[in-house]
Amino acid sequence: MDRRKFLGLAAAAGTAGAWPRDLAAWAAPTHQLGRYALPRIPVVSGDGFTLTARPATADVGLGVVDAWTLNGALPSPTIRMRQGETARIELVNRLPEQTILHWHGLAVPYEADGHPRWQIDPGETYTYDFRILNRAGTYWYHPHTHMRTAAQTYMGMGGLLIVEDEDESSYALPRDEHEIPLIVQDKRLGGSLSLGYGLGMGPDMMMGYLGDTAFGNGVANPTVDVRRAPYRLRILNGSNARILDLGLSSGQPMTLIGSDGGLLGAPVPVDRVMLGPAERADVVVDFASRRPGERIMLRSLPFQIPGMMMGMGMGRGGPMGRGMGRGMMMGGGGLPQGTGMDLLELVVQEGPAESGPPLPTRFSEVPSRGEVTADTPRRTFRFNSMMMNHTINGLTFDMSRVDARVRRNQTEVWTFANDSELPHPVHVHAGQFRVLSRNGGRNRLMPWETGLKDTVLTLPGERVEVAVRFVYPGTFLLHCHNLEHEDMGMMINYEVTE
Repeated sequence: MDRRKFLGLAAAAGTAGAWPRDLAAWAAPTHQLGRYALPRIPVVSGDGFTLTARPATADVGLGVVDAWTLNGALPSPTIRMRQGETARIELVNRLPEQTILHWHGLAVPYEADGHPRWQIDPGETYTYDFRILNRAGTYWYHPHTHMRTAAQTYMGMGGLLIVEDEDESSYALPRDEHEIPLIVQDKRLGGSLSLGYGLGMGPDMMMGYLGDTAFGNGVANPTVDVRRAPYRLRILNGSNARILDLGLSSGQPMTLIGSDGGLLGAPVPVDRVMLGPAERADVVVDFASRRPGERIMLRSLPFQIPGMMMGMGMGRGGPMGRGMGRGMMMGGGGLPQGTGMDLLELVVQEGPAESGPPLPTRFSEVPSRGEVTADTPRRTFRFNSMMMNHTINGLTFDMSRVDARVRRNQTEVWTFANDSELPHPVHVHAGQFRVLSRNGGRNRLMPWETGLKDTVLTLPGERVEVAVRFVYPGTFLLHCHNLEHEDMGMMINYEVTE
């Protein structure tokens, strides 16, 4: 599919379908004072199951919409696995176009990674068979279809994949009813009720598809009841393009315990956690001292990105054209990047305060990605956005071109240099990396970047160094996880060789 054809694809959600009876009870939101109850997400686990991609209808609180789903659920089912188990999963395509799924953050063989060259036609089936090598953590899965990743993800396909292991289970962390898996997204409703993906030119193509309404676990303006006790929130920024700067309306700190690749070395009190698209954070919030009836909002706090473009097409190489007004790049029909948004209302219930066991002062040491020395191989990948083009090292994606070759089990240092005036969340397939340094921009590592990562947010003018090492041979992807940037070509192939 060429770019001209892509620009013409402003797809709606497709033909409506019925919810499976066994999933309907999981996702029937209840209206609560103008907000809608956060639904539990259906869970699948065990050795062997099927995910069927198909159009369906879903109740998003505001009403029923057409969506593209996996197994009829919005969001897609949560998959729970243990380290060492084998995932045998069949993907059945009942969509009107090709699709494929990527297991985001997992180290899997090339054939299981969801590279778009493996995408299947309507009516076809793809079989995944891979062992869970990753440590415990909050991972996820979503489509990776060539030039249609943004549309298919936005319209509903994508879910959490939670890995457990003996190490994490040994700690006294909130679990069961005191654990809230949360997929945060923004949707562009614009006064209508539709998950149709109406991608436009200009701002949408440069900034990405920004919404105007916060969704949590597939419903708009979600709310959830909590007891006066500590809770673990597993938070995924599942948005196409929106950056979230998470904080609580009560002003109380959160305790950060994990990021993309599992637990940090130690819990860290934080007031804010900034997540680019595809990044995750595990936080513990203690409601024991809150008053019954108190309503606390998990928010994306307002922020500004230093150096971010304000005019149409402004890049480090100059403007795209004359006569373009300031602010046009702040986001098509959605709210501008950095706008404050209420994401999830937490309502404290009546009852005694529950203290629970204290959090550990330290966790196990975060695995390294090998020793970095003066002789460690180094590469630089330069990200730029200009003239409606999103490039890495000056090139747009070519399915048949290999842009870098890396030795298997060889530690390398990769530098992600943001030469544009737009933020780029950079994602590396085939496993996790360690963030070593950030120069320019914020000029430091964030607390949530001290653990294993698979996606790192690079703001304008920043250079981020990461240590990588890969387990499986084959051709994998490096790309920006602003999904419109990815679909427009900000992606390369790299090959892991023996």
